Amino acid sequence: MLFPSPAPDADGPLAGFHPAVAAWFARRFPEGPTPPQAEAWPAIAAGLDTLVAAPTGSGKTLSAFLVAIDQLYRAHERGALVAGRTHVLYVSPLRALAVDIKENLDTPLAEIAEEARRLGFDPPALTVAARTGDTSASARAAMLRRPPTFLVTTPESLYLLVTSARSRQLLPTVSTVIVDEIHALARDKRGSHLALTLERLDHVCAAGHGSAPGDETARGERPTRVGLSATQRPIETIARFLVGTDRPCRVVDCGHQRQLDLQLELPDGELEAVMSGAQMAEVLDRIAKLVSAHRTTLVFVNTRRLAERLAHQLGERLGDDVVCAHHGSLSKERRLRVERRLRQGDLRALVATASLELGIDIGPVDLVCQIGSPRSLATLLQRVGRSGHTRWGTPKGRVFPLTRDELVETAALLAGVRAGRLDALAPPVAPLDILAQQLVAEAAAEEWRVDGLYALVRRAAPYAALARADFDRTLAFMSDGIMTARGRRAAHLHHDRANGEVRARRGARLAALTSGGAIPELADYRVVAEPDDTFIGTVNEDWAIESMAGDVFLLGTHTWRIRRVEAGVVRVVDADGADPTIPFWLGESPGRTTELSEEVSRLRSVVDAHLAADDAGTAVAWLRAASGVGAEAAEMIVDYLAATRAVLGLVPTREDLVVERFFDDSGGMQLVVHSPYGARLNRGFGLALRKR
Repeated sequence: MLFPSPAPDADGPLAGFHPAVAAWFARRFPEGPTPPQAEAWPAIAAGLDTLVAAPTGSGKTLSAFLVAIDQLYRAHERGALVAGRTHVLYVSPLRALAVDIKENLDTPLAEIAEEARRLGFDPPALTVAARTGDTSASARAAMLRRPPTFLVTTPESLYLLVTSARSRQLLPTVSTVIVDEIHALARDKRGSHLALTLERLDHVCAAGHGSAPGDETARGERPTRVGLSATQRPIETIARFLVGTDRPCRVVDCGHQRQLDLQLELPDGELEAVMSGAQMAEVLDRIAKLVSAHRTTLVFVNTRRLAERLAHQLGERLGDDVVCAHHGSLSKERRLRVERRLRQGDLRALVATASLELGIDIGPVDLVCQIGSPRSLATLLQRVGRSGHTRWGTPKGRVFPLTRDELVETAALLAGVRAGRLDALAPPVAPLDILAQQLVAEAAAEEWRVDGLYALVRRAAPYAALARADFDRTLAFMSDGIMTARGRRAAHLHHDRANGEVRARRGARLAALTSGGAIPELADYRVVAEPDDTFIGTVNEDWAIESMAGDVFLLGTHTWRIRRVEAGVVRVVDADGADPTIPFWLGESPGRTTELSEEVSRLRSVVDAHLAADDAGTAVAWLRAASGVGAEAAEMIVDYLAATRAVLGLVPTREDLVVERFFDDSGGMQLVVHSPYGARLNRGFGLALRKR
């Protein structure tokens, strides 16, 4: 039965929308728009660059997309050519999030079109496509023949679109760029790379390269930028990163806090420096019990190795058909199959790394378990926010520390969340390796005046303070190349110093297309199943080289037997459930953030002060009030810090560093610096000590 759509309030937030868009929203969300939607819509509709900061599940994504859909419906009514043109670019830091957004856009577009026909309007033919590293060559070619209205992509794929000659012709009609989970990009060189790509996109749109004469959709203007995230600090830095230099940004700040059901879970017995097998079995039994009491549970871990191990062990308790692993080393087909089963509610538990932590509306998840410390306040909020991912839902999370130090850290983590603290981002300043990539890429796309290219680079926020001397040295490096025994290499640009012009040499575009991006290239081995050469995933090179024919290992919650190891390829067959080993991957464990380290130091300082006054009871009471942990966990923390104080003479904090020397079993001297300053400072500290 078709019920009539509620009439939108003539003076409400929906008043300015196309009747079909407004009627769909009123039917779909009868409670009305959320605060971030109501505040963001007027700014985005006015063409203002807008940054939206709001808690998970508050409708941030729709705040950006609905205005774009409305503008396309109105352009179609005016007779503008909407179909077969790309108007909206959505940039996601994760491939899984890009695919999720594409699938979640298809349904609203179909429903709005149905609403338009019911109201007597002719809806435009709006299409959605995803362009990521997983997109097949045939799908990429189809996009060039019939450009999608909404193009969902990643920073690296957007870079390729702006650099490739054919795909660059799709971009002059883009009117809106949505950067989701912008905090995950602004924090490192990947964000610097994206900032330059966005400036290059602005240039393409403003110049109207490749557009047909008289094409109204090629506006000759830079597209409106919309940034979205639940965890942004400092928000002024993120706003500047989004829009670049000397441009205003409308900030819609609805905060990041929301009601959370967040608790600490401990095994029986006292935690040690390393968790015993018996205690790990207790943790797994507890997780299995929680999974059985909920519809779907996400279990987050920090490493791919642990994801495979826990998925296998939970499968033994719950059934292999209802538990899967998800991480970046699995093949595209396996990841998509797992995500599809999760949305359909076929999985009871999914063990994942950071591959699923950002912004994904992945179905009926009602519990998140975090194994160990996530090492970051924002990461915990993002991961727990995958549950109860609705306007009225309450995210529910259970944190399982595995060691005594993790117990202290997770208690500090919960205290920081309760206090509303958030990790601060420190974006890199003018990384020259990224600049070199983008100079080659843009010169390969078209010839430039050197002064104009320098001005374009400095419009990106990370390069606002780039000195002309540094720019010229980078340009000279890419023009002069490297002198080797076989002659000059990597001279990708021709710099005409007399006329102040730069253009690409032969092969420059190919180098830019095959070597771009800020994600380190890993020499992983492909795992291929015989006899049909099905790609399963990847494993670390060192692990592959050390493996032998006949070894059984776990990948994608399935056991495989190695037939042979070739150059870059591990050939396998189904092991039929034989007892497996677990591959390892190097360099994937996250470091602790500065803000969480400050919380750890504060917890230690307060407890140490109470211990100095011989008042352990007050320390326990303070811990319970500050972090919300139970009596058992609080007493365990106080006992551990009291033992630390007795052995070291004081508890290490940001004010008191402790340097501990001991001798190992072989007689070698070991030095431990107890430095609770976080990974950023400790990394530099370690490099300095190594040089000494």
